[in-house]
Amino acid sequence: MQFKHPELLYALLLLLIPIIIHLFQLRKFQKTEFTNVAFLKKVNIQTRKSSQLKKWLTLLLRMAVIACLVLAFAQPFSASKTALNTNKETVVFLDNSFSMQAKGPDGPLLQRAMQGLYELPGEEKVTWFTNDNVNRDVTLKTFQTKILQTDYSFKQLTPKQVVLKAEQLFSKNTGAEKRLIYISDFQLKEAFPSIPEDLKVNAVALSPERKQNITIDTVYIKGKDASKLTLEARITAQGSNEAIPVSLYNKEVLVAKTTAEFTESATVSVDFELDKDNAIDGRIVINDPNMNYDNTLYFSLNEANKVNVLAINQGAGGFISRLFNSTQFNFTPQSHKNLDYNAIPKQNFIILNELDNIPAPLTAALRSFSENGGSIFIIPSANASINTYNTLLNSLKLGTMGERISAEKQITKIAFDHPLYKDVFEKRVVNFQYPKASSFYELAGTNAAALSFEDGKPFIVQKGNHFLSTAPFASEITNFKSSPLIVPTLYNMSLQSLPLPKLYYTIGKPNTFAVPNKLQQDQTITLKDSVASFIPLQVAGANKVTITTDETPDLASTYAVLKDEDFIENVSFNYSRDESILQYALPEDWEGVSSFDSIPELFENIVKDNTINEFWKWFAIAAFLFLLAEMFVLRFYKK
Repeated sequence: MQFKHPELLYALLLLLIPIIIHLFQLRKFQKTEFTNVAFLKKVNIQTRKSSQLKKWLTLLLRMAVIACLVLAFAQPFSASKTALNTNKETVVFLDNSFSMQAKGPDGPLLQRAMQGLYELPGEEKVTWFTNDNVNRDVTLKTFQTKILQTDYSFKQLTPKQVVLKAEQLFSKNTGAEKRLIYISDFQLKEAFPSIPEDLKVNAVALSPERKQNITIDTVYIKGKDASKLTLEARITAQGSNEAIPVSLYNKEVLVAKTTAEFTESATVSVDFELDKDNAIDGRIVINDPNMNYDNTLYFSLNEANKVNVLAINQGAGGFISRLFNSTQFNFTPQSHKNLDYNAIPKQNFIILNELDNIPAPLTAALRSFSENGGSIFIIPSANASINTYNTLLNSLKLGTMGERISAEKQITKIAFDHPLYKDVFEKRVVNFQYPKASSFYELAGTNAAALSFEDGKPFIVQKGNHFLSTAPFASEITNFKSSPLIVPTLYNMSLQSLPLPKLYYTIGKPNTFAVPNKLQQDQTITLKDSVASFIPLQVAGANKVTITTDETPDLASTYAVLKDEDFIENVSFNYSRDESILQYALPEDWEGVSSFDSIPELFENIVKDNTINEFWKWFAIAAFLFLLAEMFVLRFYKK
């Protein structure tokens, strides 16, 4: 028990007053002699004993009255350490990620959480945040209004990120008691972090009634022929083996419909056949009542954009012409003697094929081409002018060429994770028929090697959009032109010069693609769907615009790529499917965290922690009752 005014307890010394009065009575008795009669003496003795008992009873009651009054004015109370701390700070985190769409006993988990938080007790100002929003020191009324307007977000903070963000929202006051209210389903991708000593975490884990969900994982082109292409969608069911219809739409038109059956496997694939040459603003749709964010997957098939390729030849260029003899490319071969410099800015990819000398005007033109986003592949000549080559290489940051070394080496080391070969091989081959070269140039500088010789020295290196071979491709020097590696190497170099849009991109991750268009001054590229539009990060080149997106857009859809109001192509964005996997952690396993089964249970605990039990009223009542008892004794207790 504690006291609000402990100094008043000194008034308990007043208890000495009735003691003094009763023990040292100021009243004096006069002796009166009576007849020596035994009967009268007996009556006198009994009267004296009764009087003494009454006096002691009155003394105790008066002392009790004074003690209770003193204790009542000292205001005794009992309370926890939390309740006594007048400097308390509370931050609320509400998980509004897509996994909170799962159904609980009272509906979707997020709806249940919002309704529970509406009854947040005893806070004049509330600081709260979600995966995508922060609200600092808002009034309780504003909190109640906004909490019911919370919508789902594609973002999902990890517990470590939640704790770090909460610490930023608390004040720097070391004496304050800091409480984080953590409301989530705890669908975790990382282990629980440690909790700071000055932070109290109260967690409520909301669990779905059934861990069931069906999701469209991905869609990709399975194959194509002269007139058709086969689109394959992969669908996964968790906790369910019921067949489900799968629909393919082109805009609002139903193109095809099939059924996904999960009798033999939890993941199945369904195929759709489409006309090869038709552009499609597509979406694949299922109807799963458990979670709906992953019931639709958007994709785009645009008319193929041709890559402009220029080969500046001094060496034999027949192999280059054969490689780019396709409708996918606008290929232009030119001799180094009759080079049209005006054609350079119009290209996406330029190949310098074994030039003996790179003249200064060509170096300047290629430098400008590079600055505008163009891509260059340099194949040196066996009689290369090292100085002119190094002038260009230094400007492209491709290193410095040294002298040519005559030594036969096999080209055995393939960087399978390099962008040129990432999707080329089904497995990492070890018995490949490797090409070889009889001479090569020394190269100083650290660049990513896509192909290397058996001793680790580079054969083809990359820096940004530019590539360099350290050996000539002449047949008397290397048989690389006859190797199967030549096709994916040059083919992927050219495609990297104009990154074509994929079927779809994932929201929340860095995405880059190029639009084959030239912007005039003050023109911009805009992405627009039926409800929203935005201007992405973009870099304009000579004949393409490189688009980069990250957290924008935040809505899954197919967006039209517009230059001013002119349509160029479509690009699709979808939410990550990470939250479709219904696997949860238990906050009971989180060391230092108090876990509760429901929000009302948490709030009851908070109210209990903040309750101060005052007892002064009981002591005042007791003083009154003792006073009544004293009056009763004085009035009705006879001597």
